[in-house]
Amino acid sequence: MKHRKRGLSVGTLKTITFVMVLGFSFGSVALAQEARWKALYNQFMELYQKGKYREAMPVAKEGLKVAEQTFGSNHIYVATSFNNLALLYKAQGQYTKAEPLYQRALAIREKALGSDHPHVANSLNNLAALYKARGQYAQAEPLLKRALATNEKALGPDHPNVATGLNNLGALYRAQGQYAKAEPLHKRALAIREKALGPNHPDVAQSLNNLAELYQTQGQYTKAEPLYQRALAIKEKVLGPDHPAVATSLNNLGVLYHAQRKYSQAEPLYKRALATNEKALGPDHPNVAQSLSNLAELYAKTDRHDEANKLFDRAARIRAKQ
Repeated sequence: MKHRKRGLSVGTLKTITFVMVLGFSFGSVALAQEARWKALYNQFMELYQKGKYREAMPVAKEGLKVAEQTFGSNHIYVATSFNNLALLYKAQGQYTKAEPLYQRALAIREKALGSDHPHVANSLNNLAALYKARGQYAQAEPLLKRALATNEKALGPDHPNVATGLNNLGALYRAQGQYAKAEPLHKRALAIREKALGPNHPDVAQSLNNLAELYQTQGQYTKAEPLYQRALAIKEKVLGPDHPAVATSLNNLGVLYHAQRKYSQAEPLYKRALATNEKALGPDHPNVAQSLSNLAELYAKTDRHDEANKLFDRAARIRAKQ
């Protein structure tokens, strides 16, 4: 029985979201446009981090337009704008729209900054996350390894960006059932993040979630439960109760209880995850379909077949649109 979406969901493979490179000199008109781009960037970042993807979309598109008109098609600001727009498409399950934008951002950064720059590693990570979400693991792995090596060389072994690379590679191995390879990567990522960012940072929650998933997949439920619970508590405190990342943690904890036939504990978590995803992501997002399927399977297990079939049908209609 499949409960959890195994592509990049909000707590699985980490994307590095924003890169700004400042310090250029322009004329007064260009400076005004640069200030406008930065304002749009900041507005986008605020909306994206709150999970308000539909509201962020026109802001990201306007940011790209301003960057291209002001700085030219191969400027770092344009790469950042492509990256941000791609993040939105990916977050909404529109992978075919996201891929060429990530590729364009990567090409601009490699040309402008060189192949061993941390911002290039950023793009490699993001493109790999897209491939993993599609199940294209063979395409994702070399990008993740290159990103990790680049960040370790440029930033040192204990930098949070290195933890992101470790996390991403661990998640890829976990998705392929290579658990012995995944566990030390997730543990090292968690240790780096706790030391560098503090115990209540969202990235720490992500590492806790990923390590819990690894244990759950191997049937080690008693190890997984406290990690899921701590991850949920951090996300609720830092991001607020209506964020898509909170829905991911609710779903994952529900799946854990479901696997142990603790249906009365799983059901309210599934329902809340569904409501949160619908509100934050819209009714036709892949995460909504997954929430519907999880709740439907629970209904089927508890002999509520009419309710289950309705949810299964709705989930199928959503997936047919993807």
